[in-house]
Amino acid sequence: MEEDISIINSNTRNEKVRNFFINNKNKIISTVVILIIILIGAYSFDKYKTNKKREISNKFNSTTLAYSENTKNKTVQNLIEIINEQDPTYSPLSLYFIIDNELVSNQNDINSYFDILIEKTSLENEIKNLIIYKKALFNADQAKESDLLNILNPLINSKSVWKSHALYLMAEYFYSKDQKQKSKEFFNQIAILENANPNIKLQAQKRLNRDLSD
Repeated sequence: MEEDISIINSNTRNEKVRNFFINNKNKIISTVVILIIILIGAYSFDKYKTNKKREISNKFNSTTLAYSENTKNKTVQNLIEIINEQDPTYSPLSLYFIIDNELVSNQNDINSYFDILIEKTSLENEIKNLIIYKKALFNADQAKESDLLNILNPLINSKSVWKSHALYLMAEYFYSKDQKQKSKEFFNQIAILENANPNIKLQAQKRLNRDLSD
């Protein structure tokens, strides 16, 4: 008797499962198709990104290796194209190559390339902070006080490892302008900063003791 009941229950369950699949056949097929499309799409996108990265890498390497005075214009064109690709690795390297080799003389153009990296490129936070610092360093000789502070404020008001570098740049900027009180204020901030770069902290203390002591 119990065996018969067990058989009946098993048949009932099987019937329910069968009915479920029959009644929801279209939904199940649609779900499976959607999942397959998503998997194929994810694989294709990942493959596209990998191929795109390789393409940018090859373009950067071939461009920089072939660089000479005769290929300067083509080099600049290729490197600017790479910057506009907003690649987290090769876009910054392209800008650094342009600056190091003085391939673009217009400061506004260089700053616009910096802004592409800072504002539009997906970068790790401290890499972005480094680029902000490099932009300030690039502009330091000619920038007005307000402009330089505007560039560096994201670092000065943060806990970034580049904060002490930013403070030191502002301190030296004011010292070069013979604004010693302002310079001293920035050097003092470095002196009390917990995570300041040790070498920068040492240089700040030397400057305070040697040139800015009361």
